[in-house]
Amino acid sequence: MTTNRRAFIKTAGLGAAAAAGATTLAAPAVHGQSPIRWRLQTYAGPALAEHVIKPSIDAFNTVANGEMEIELFFADQLVPTGELFRAMQRGTIDAVQSDDDSIAAPVDISVFGGYFPFATRYSLDVPVLFNQYGLREIWEEAYGEIEGVTWLSAGAWDPCHFNTKNPIRSLEDLKGLRVFTFPTAGRFLSRFGVVPVTLPWEDVEVAVQTGELDGIAWSGITEDYTVGWSKVTPYFLTNNISGAWCGSYFANSERWDELPAHLKQLFRLCMDSSHYYRQHWYWGGEANLRVNGTDMQLTTIPEAEWQTVEDEAMTFWDEIAAESERNARVIEIFKKYNAVMKKAGPPYRSA
Repeated sequence: MTTNRRAFIKTAGLGAAAAAGATTLAAPAVHGQSPIRWRLQTYAGPALAEHVIKPSIDAFNTVANGEMEIELFFADQLVPTGELFRAMQRGTIDAVQSDDDSIAAPVDISVFGGYFPFATRYSLDVPVLFNQYGLREIWEEAYGEIEGVTWLSAGAWDPCHFNTKNPIRSLEDLKGLRVFTFPTAGRFLSRFGVVPVTLPWEDVEVAVQTGELDGIAWSGITEDYTVGWSKVTPYFLTNNISGAWCGSYFANSERWDELPAHLKQLFRLCMDSSHYYRQHWYWGGEANLRVNGTDMQLTTIPEAEWQTVEDEAMTFWDEIAAESERNARVIEIFKKYNAVMKKAGPPYRSA
């Protein structure tokens, strides 16, 4: 009876409003309406995407409750990774999860996406730099100058180590190594004789097996085991050139602007959920697999010798700073941040 009365009152009210010529107000989405549909492509292959993005997209689709649905595509599935930015700009795809460097974002700060040498030591450095030291505002400024793409959020992934077919125990062992890596990381590593090689992500394992590649400098040990690289590269170098990969979410601006406020907020919450998941998944995985992993033998370049690489990174920083005024601001933030961390001492930086 109560249900019938409420239905009657609701129907009567709508009828009266129509009769009076009142403007119909926008109503919430009703089940049965066609949902908003997005296609999002990640930089990651299927096994890796199971951790770095899929849980958050599954959660979004559940909580969106029929109003919106995001279809997730993996590395190079719709568009080659290097063409992702232009495809998103054209509206071929609606959103992207990757780093600025790999997708060839046409902004000066793209060099800082992925692995910028020694900018970070730990994964927590990335969100602190963006949320407390001003990188967020710089990224928003840079992408605000580019038509058609909206930068949404940055987060941290794993550190950048070498996993190789032969052991690396000195800088001399790096010379001539054909390595799959990120553009800016490769640009830096070439100073030590490394030969950067660009391939589709899905071809990397076979390229190691056939001898096209001698190794990989694309991840930490967690990804090596997750995606199967640990089976073809039996050595893992404990020295790294960056403590955390810096990746972002982007969207086609028109599609983003079309979203109602609550769906934008839901997507932001799911991005944060993804960032949080990676913090603990990588942090725990890197330690656990060094200790308990059985596929890879750990090797190390002595600290005094590795210092040569760290020192060269400071020269590299200054060269990047000279490329644009905005790059110089980013480098200044890195220097300020690392000075604070060093003064703070353990656990922020070693004494």
